[in-house]
Amino acid sequence: MIIRSDEIQDVPVPGLGTMRVHLFRPAVEGRFPGVLFFSEIYQVTAPIRRLAALVAGQGYVVGVPEVYHEYEPAGTVLAYDQPGTDRGNELKFAKPVAAYDADSKAGLAFLAAHPACTGKLATMGVCLGGHLAYRAALNPGVSAAACFYATDIHSGTLGEGRSDNSLARMDELKAETMFVWGRQDPHVPFVGREAIRARLEDVGAHYEWHEVNAQHAFLRDEGPRYDPALFLQAVGWMLALFGRTLHTA
Repeated sequence: MIIRSDEIQDVPVPGLGTMRVHLFRPAVEGRFPGVLFFSEIYQVTAPIRRLAALVAGQGYVVGVPEVYHEYEPAGTVLAYDQPGTDRGNELKFAKPVAAYDADSKAGLAFLAAHPACTGKLATMGVCLGGHLAYRAALNPGVSAAACFYATDIHSGTLGEGRSDNSLARMDELKAETMFVWGRQDPHVPFVGREAIRARLEDVGAHYEWHEVNAQHAFLRDEGPRYDPALFLQAVGWMLALFGRTLHTA
């Protein structure tokens, strides 16, 4: 369906100012499930916008927050180059984990209250955003999470001090969660993937797991690592997940 992609909302985050959220939603009357979509370290780039638009066109209200809103002016997009990568990684480890969690709660509350949203919620994310989508899914009311090549979960190194508790909190996970990994991704090696899956099994999580022959960021439709065939396959897995979890009474 045709979508709207011109809306932004500056959402208050207690103690952290405001967080700009870019909204993508069907351009028709009605109410739709909400998806909070966390970007990679470069914020809301053109590939992120295109992926958000694709999901919105399937009948979802998609909100994409600027993950570094405390550190960069609203609207900042970091470039896919070495300076942009360095800045994104610097901020990934400068921001406290509690601040990431506060952002998630504010973003989910904003989507749930939006007049175009049914109140049913999911999360999704790529790279850093895959980790944030997982953590956001620890919040009550989130039905599903799609986490693509999520960094730092296995190593516990997200945020200020490089010491997060994401693996430890996995027993709180109630949402049905999908993890997608590239086997050739140097950021999450085999031993790291095995540690995450072992923990999911230990806690009895409701999850699905996909490993494909791809590099990190294979969903990004710019650059040499993009795999269009795997993009379609992985997005199909996600839409199937959202379809069975967000459209129930």
